[in-house]
This record gives sequence, C-alpha cells and structure tokens, in this order.
Amino acid sequence: MQFERLVIENGANSVSFDLHPRLTVIAGLSQMERDGLVNEFVGALGNSRSGIHLELVAGNGNRFAVFRPNAAPHRVIDVDNRLDVTQQFSDATGSIDLLSRAGLDARTARRVMRFGAQDLAETTERGAYIQQLARIEQNELWSAAEALVIADRRLEEEADAVGSSVEDAEVIERIEHHHEQFERSQADSEKVRRLTFLAAGFAALLAVPAAALIGTAAVIPLGLVALAAVGVSIVYWQRMERARAAEEAALADAGAQSYLGFHLQRVNSLLSSDLGRQRLIRAAEEHRQAAQRWHALAGEVDVNWAIANRAEITSAARLRADVQPFLTPEDPAGGDQTAAAAHAVLGRLEQLRSLGPGWESFPALLDEPFQQLDKSILPAMLELLVRSSEHQQIILLSESAAVAEWARVEAMTGAIGVIEPSSIVRPTSAV
Repeated sequence: MQFERLVIENGANSVSFDLHPRLTVIAGLSQMERDGLVNEFVGALGNSRSGIHLELVAGNGNRFAVFRPNAAPHRVIDVDNRLDVTQQFSDATGSIDLLSRAGLDARTARRVMRFGAQDLAETTERGAYIQQLARIEQNELWSAAEALVIADRRLEEEADAVGSSVEDAEVIERIEHHHEQFERSQADSEKVRRLTFLAAGFAALLAVPAAALIGTAAVIPLGLVALAAVGVSIVYWQRMERARAAEEAALADAGAQSYLGFHLQRVNSLLSSDLGRQRLIRAAEEHRQAAQRWHALAGEVDVNWAIANRAEITSAARLRADVQPFLTPEDPAGGDQTAAAAHAVLGRLEQLRSLGPGWESFPALLDEPFQQLDKSILPAMLELLVRSSEHQQIILLSESAAVAEWARVEAMTGAIGVIEPSSIVRPTSAV
C-alpha cells in the first residue's frame, strides 16, 4: 500500500501531510517530533485513537480514505467508487484495524516499519562478514567452499575407515596439553622437593649447635624455616597431583588407561591398515590445501556459515555492483561502509514488501538512519533511496540540514516530495 495523505487533529488544530507516491522527505524534525510522527503513521493503520485520518492506495490500485473523527463513528470510504466499505475493514469488535488484517499488531508494525540509525548499525555489524565475502569473485569463492566441504567429508570418511575420527584431534590436543602440564608440575615439584629438603635439613642440623651456643630461642626461627619448606613442598606436590588427575580424566574420556597406552592404541590403529593410513594422509593433505585456499579468500569466516548465508552473500555481491556508481574515493572503508549500509536498507525495504501472512506491502519510515555514517557516504545513500522508491514508498524523517538541502533540489525533478515545517498544511477544519 501507499500513503497519500495523513491528517492529524489536535483539538481545534490539525496538520496535513501530502505524501509523494515514491519518496517523501519530512525535514526539520527533532527526535521527539520524529517519534511522535512515526506513532501517528502506525496508529493510522491500527485502532489506537481517534483524530487520525488517512488516505491510501491499496496494492490493487484502489484508493481508500479512513476517517476517525473524535465524536462520530469511524468510517472507510472507497474513494473511486464513492462507497462506504467500513464493514469490510472492521474487526470482530467493530474497530477499523488495517494492521490486524495483515496479521500484525501496533508494536510489531512500529518495529518493522521504522528504521533508524541503531537499526542500521545492528544490521551492518552482521553484514560485515557478508560484505567481506561479497567482495570476493563469487565463482572462485564458492568453488573454494565446495572444495573444502568435499575435503571435510573425505577426511571424515577416511578417518572412520581406520577407526579414528576428525574429532580425535581435539582429544589428542587436550591429552597432550594435560600431559605437558603434568610433566611441568612434576619437574617443578621435584625441584622444590630437593630444595626444601636441603633447607629443612640444614635448619635441623643448625638447630643443635644454635641451641647450645645461643639458647633455645634460636631454635624457633630455624624450626619455622623447616616448616615453611615442608609447606612449600606440599603445595607443589598438590599441584602435581591435580595435573595428574586432569591428565587421567582426559585419558579416561579417550578410553585409555595411561598416556603411553593411548599412543600405542593410536599407532596400532594406524598400522593395522597401511593402505588406509596412506589414504588418510592424502585426505589430510587435501583438506589442509582446501582449508588454506578458503582462508586465503575468506579469512576466518566459517565455511559452513558462508554456505548457510550464500543467497544473502550472492545478493550483496550483486548489490555492490549496483552501488558501485555511487561510491566515492572519500569512502573511508573503500566502499564497504556504503555497501553494508545499502544492503541493510534494501533488506528492510524488501521485508516491508511482504509483511504478515497476507504478504502485505507497507511504506517504510526511515528515522534519520544515516546520522552515524561518514558524511561522504550520505549522497550515495540518498541516491539509493531515490532508486529504491521506484518499488517501495519511503518516508524519510530527518533533522539534517544537508538532507533538507538535497531534498529541495531533488524535489524539483518531481522524483520526490519534501515537507518542511513551514510547508505543512494546517486545514481550517477537521477532515
């Protein structure tokens, strides 16, 4: 659907917004005013309150006027045929609610129809990976992804054939880690044990002559030294025992009784089939090469995530080609920020073309979405909105002087409409 006109009554006063069928820029609005106007647009489709009147064009081209007077029944008029069709648009309670007809409530509609700077930031954060892969030549990217998936599958098959598995690498790594910690703590414990034994021994030997020459008071510091040495030795022994227990737990998870027995099991398993071992080695090498090729192209992006999002990545790659004419050398990210922002905006516009179980189309309410972007990107994004409005009605709410200046010039071509506070129509009587 498309909005043609919105009239808001406020006591004896009312304001009217005549909207362009493609793109309307409503400029000079503060954040509070934008919040209020978004609520009025969405409220005009629901049954929130009286005093909001809306003229719209349905998807089939029919024109309707929704009148919600304060002191009279609400009505829907088929403008072209001059018929009262209120009954067709009323819910079970008799209220006129265009949102419920589309399977939406006011909160969901407000969340989806409104698109602001925070929405853009959240969408483009995920889109960073999408744009990273969209920059790559797509045939090469998906060829590398397919090769890695095939190599993964073959490595798993060959590992299973020799009684192993790809996950064994994680088990081995965990066992080796705990064994290394145990050996280190064992060496530390042995070193400390020798030192503390010597310290305690010397303290004991010195205690007898010290008591004879100085007195029994001299024995106390030496006794404390001996006790401290014993305490340190016990601490390091306990640390070694904890490391031993961690290693034994890791070995138990792998079904082995000892570290030596674990490696003997692995060697016997591999040597039981020399042909299988050779095939496993070849599969591992092919997997390594495929993984290197993928990482050289896609970096740390997981191949399975990329495949799951292939349609979106491919779409973003096509979009980059469409956006390319708008990119400027001043783009701080070499076009990535523009492409990511464009992808986010177009994704929301596409979502608004098929809302609810009835796949209803709704106008987009863009609430100053570009205020956090680099200023050099703004012209490209505004031009993208003009192009996108050929398929989707867009209402851009903005406080930006740059946006207002651009809109005044663009409105001269007739491609968009611009509404500023001084141009808002204030009817003398209610609709």
